[in-house]
Order: sequence, then C-alpha cells, then structure tokens
Amino acid sequence: MKILVVDDSTAMRLMIIKTLRQAGFGDNDVIQAADGQLGLDKINEEKPDLVLADWNMPNMTGIELLKALREDDNKVTFGFITTEATPPMRELARENGAKFLISKPFTVEMFEQVLGAVIG
Repeated sequence: MKILVVDDSTAMRLMIIKTLRQAGFGDNDVIQAADGQLGLDKINEEKPDLVLADWNMPNMTGIELLKALREDDNKVTFGFITTEATPPMRELARENGAKFLISKPFTVEMFEQVLGAVIG
C-alpha cells in the first residue's frame, strides 16, 4: 500500500511517518508532500492508496485538496490529521468524502484504531 502524507511542516510529516511505523503500518510505501498543491501533483503521479492530510496549509488547504480530488472523481481513501477538529470541520470533511479526522496531538493507539479500521 502507498500512503501519502501531506503537511506543510517537515517535522510533523516525519512524526506522522514515525507514528505509522509504531502503529504497525511501517511496511507500507510512504511518500510526502509539503502542501495541498504538491499533494495533488503527487497523487496524480504516484496514485497512492491512502492520503493523510493536514487541514491548514499554504497554496491549497487540505479540504481544497479533497474537494479537487472528488471533483476529478478520484476516490482515493482520504483522512485528515489536524489540530483543528471542530464538529463543523468534521462534518465538512465527511460531506466531502473524508473517511476520518485524527486530532493532533495524536497517539500510536489512535493510528492503530482509526487506520486499522480504514485500511486493515
């Protein structure tokens, strides 16, 4: 499985990748993008199976990325890992096809539970 991590913070991308490994998803091919626009380019090039995206990023936000994918009829499994997780944001994410929203700070157990249910 190929997983794309999209976050404007290099440190956060590395933390997400480390947590993926600790949660038992280390055998997957993990690629990165530094913002939503680069993420969209990477999705079109690499065809990942799962996208883990921040919500607030320069150039293209996570929700803009998700909307662009769905407008192109791209049904890649998509979830958010973000500091903001208000009920309206969760609803907007769900309405646009996100499978989950994990709040920062996150734990290995959160990844195990949420990603385990989504990708097995």
